[in-house]
Amino acid sequence: MPSATTPVSVLIAGEINLDLILHDYSAFPSLGREVIVDECLMTLGSASAITAVGLSRLGIPVRFVGKIGQDSWGDQCLKEMRAAGVDTSLVSRAQEAQTGITVSVSSSDDRALVTFPGAIAELRVDEIPDEAWKDVGHLHVSSYYLQRGLQPAIPNLFRRARERDMTISLDPGGDPAGQWQNGVREAIALVDLFFPNEVELEGIATGSSAVENLIDLEALAERVNVIAKLGPLGCLTVAKEGVESVPAPTVNVVDPTGAGDSFNAGFLAAWLRGRKLVDCMRDGVCCGALATRGLGGTVTQPNERELHSFRLTHFPDAP
Repeated sequence: MPSATTPVSVLIAGEINLDLILHDYSAFPSLGREVIVDECLMTLGSASAITAVGLSRLGIPVRFVGKIGQDSWGDQCLKEMRAAGVDTSLVSRAQEAQTGITVSVSSSDDRALVTFPGAIAELRVDEIPDEAWKDVGHLHVSSYYLQRGLQPAIPNLFRRARERDMTISLDPGGDPAGQWQNGVREAIALVDLFFPNEVELEGIATGSSAVENLIDLEALAERVNVIAKLGPLGCLTVAKEGVESVPAPTVNVVDPTGAGDSFNAGFLAAWLRGRKLVDCMRDGVCCGALATRGLGGTVTQPNERELHSFRLTHFPDAP
């Protein structure tokens, strides 16, 4: 864990796409039926970009390497990321691929996602230039399974970061194919922080339930901090210090889209400032909860002042 209080700059190699949020449906859609939703929003999506914006709002410098299309969707993504202070100077534009988009059919309880990957799958490791590594101390990767172009090289990418004495975090994201393979275990073994949710943890590990799977990973926890995101139940961490759980604050949930990515941002911002593990978990659940107050993953992400106030309300003993 970093020990300095000065924020460590973060490099994110990730996907960028828009989210089309269709919210508060009268009935969940099925084939052959049309349903009505009460709200609609086109906004910045993708796990990597949402985490990047969340980190930047919390005062952590972020450099982003990714790929989008030569289209208006890509323009909107870049505009929103830059407005939040994310360095997008190394984001490239694909000539023959559209910017990806995810349609999120959501309610306050949960959401279903349909994704057109587009340029999400196009980023290759050789497109991460040497200048991307300058003056950064941490590497974060999300959406392991969606980033098909980058996926085979992720373990080597992590080794390259290790050679530079950087810390590393990985959020695997869901596997649309339901296979949960393709070298992800090799990648996990190389990181400092592993951020699965219940479904991802159960898919990647062995056993019949997420909690059993987490306990099965205790040996891995000698090297890797495994932080399981449990939605309304908060989070559970297995690390070499032991098992720790933190409940989720109660908020008026509007849309859960991107809550896990905002959790990542909150946890990482605290961890990179050298705070205790339980305090990182508290900041994670606070940021995840705050992000659910509006439509989309970034619209209600907190800044440092908002997070501090919310944390004091729900965890008054926290520093």
